[in-house]
Amino acid sequence: MFPIFRVTIYLTSYKRTHFINRSFQTSSESDSYMKCIEKYAKNQSLLQGKALHAHLIINGLACLSHVSSKLIPMYVECGELSIARQVFDEISKSNYRRWIALTGAYAKCGFYRQALDILWEMLAEGVKPNNFVLPSALKACGHLFEWQTGQEIHGFSLRSSFGCDVYVGSALIDMYSKCGFVGKARKVYDNMIDKDLVCVNVMIAGYVHAGMVKEALGLVEDMQVMKLRPNVVTWNTLIAGFSQAGDSLMVDELFQVMRNNKIEPDVVSWTSIISGLVKNFKNDEAFVTFRKMMAYGCFPNTNTVSSLLSACANVANVTWGKEIHGFALVCGLEQDIYVQSAVIDMYAKCGCISQAATLFHKMIRRNTPTWNSMIFGYANHGYCKEAIELFKRMEMEEAEKLDHLTLTAVLTACSHGGMMEYGRTLFKSMQEKYNIKPRLEHYACMVDLLGRAGKLAEAYDLVKAMPIPPDLFVWGALLGACKKHDNIELAEVAAKHLSELEPQGPGTSLLSNLYAGAGSWGNAARLKKLMKMKKKKKKSNSFPGRSWIETA
Repeated sequence: MFPIFRVTIYLTSYKRTHFINRSFQTSSESDSYMKCIEKYAKNQSLLQGKALHAHLIINGLACLSHVSSKLIPMYVECGELSIARQVFDEISKSNYRRWIALTGAYAKCGFYRQALDILWEMLAEGVKPNNFVLPSALKACGHLFEWQTGQEIHGFSLRSSFGCDVYVGSALIDMYSKCGFVGKARKVYDNMIDKDLVCVNVMIAGYVHAGMVKEALGLVEDMQVMKLRPNVVTWNTLIAGFSQAGDSLMVDELFQVMRNNKIEPDVVSWTSIISGLVKNFKNDEAFVTFRKMMAYGCFPNTNTVSSLLSACANVANVTWGKEIHGFALVCGLEQDIYVQSAVIDMYAKCGCISQAATLFHKMIRRNTPTWNSMIFGYANHGYCKEAIELFKRMEMEEAEKLDHLTLTAVLTACSHGGMMEYGRTLFKSMQEKYNIKPRLEHYACMVDLLGRAGKLAEAYDLVKAMPIPPDLFVWGALLGACKKHDNIELAEVAAKHLSELEPQGPGTSLLSNLYAGAGSWGNAARLKKLMKMKKKKKKSNSFPGRSWIETA
């Protein structure tokens, strides 16, 4: 159990609560305790939660499984993973509820690696995961892009007769969709015997995530045959999809269909449009939509404010950013951790590093986007030493929140700061130390890092050894390095791959300039002729009479 001195401290700090010296006699009182724990978890009220926990320990109530199973997610919500684990360990090993509580809490709060670790621990102890544990583990796989692990869980669910379970099926659809395998997600969906509205909505979300909005809309039409009525989640998912696709006409039509079905657009509907506009860099339209939303009488939430702050960051407009920041303060939304992260990201991208750093250091709790925004801010504005130091601090204080974007930010700092050895060591230890598989962006950073240091042969060897096909950014980084160090032979290789991936891209132009700089005027003239031919071909294939410019 908890040491007695901790109990004393918790009680002293909260001695005026209503919980002290009361007995746990009725079911209604039991419900009151449960509601209090849930409230403290939602509000992340750690001090009050600890005080209540201390009272439950003194009165011998903390050992009840339905009580302790509520305490576990409360501590996870408050970021106290070690205490949550201690509560978990105090529950009898034969009690299945503790596994459900801990895996569910980890997955819900974004501690995906820990959620999977608990699954392996279950299996090692000979405990068979059920249809409440498996969805949490699959959610973790989806967010970590660990589709192989998700596939193993899929096989286990089939062998364990959970393949037909609607919760497990929905989680599998979500996992495969997030990992980019929408075809496999659809196969799971088609094989499900009983489909409910949640299951269909998850498949619609999977199509939207993959940019397949027409297929998503087709599922809504199929719902009529299944005698299922689309709800606000269905419509909001479609609105988000078409907004991200830039189809404003379809978004307007969906709004009207919602109203025809007696479902009023809510804050999620409006925020979906705003975030879609921001994603497509239609930042002015995002603010126009925000004003319409306010005129409609729909009050913004934290996601709305975060999207608007992203719009300000996109155009580096610190004036607008300060206005939205002030709006969040007045509306009481500024204390939300995601809004705080968006504020820091906005100031950092607008070049106000000192303001971003001040807000960062004032924060009591930080999430992964908070750390990443600040490290990226330092790296992109030349404060590479500060970026590395902040990363090391994150490793010491909250290593569990480190993700693939964190490492991208640090590798960017290494590249800009010329810290080749540190960057090389970090890249080589990614999978072993952090259990993060290198992605395209990590390879691009490494190629840039080695290229800036003049290690072109090593950079090219890295590209050739990649387990995934190099993209534009990888070849672009190599071509840029070749231009800097006048390596025409390797530049030709990089430019060839770039032109294959993006025929109208800048690869040919960069190579032409490199030829000219080296005095190879014949090759430069040949490439310029080729560029002119491509432009003529593009012009002949274009549709006549189409323009984004309106004439009076």
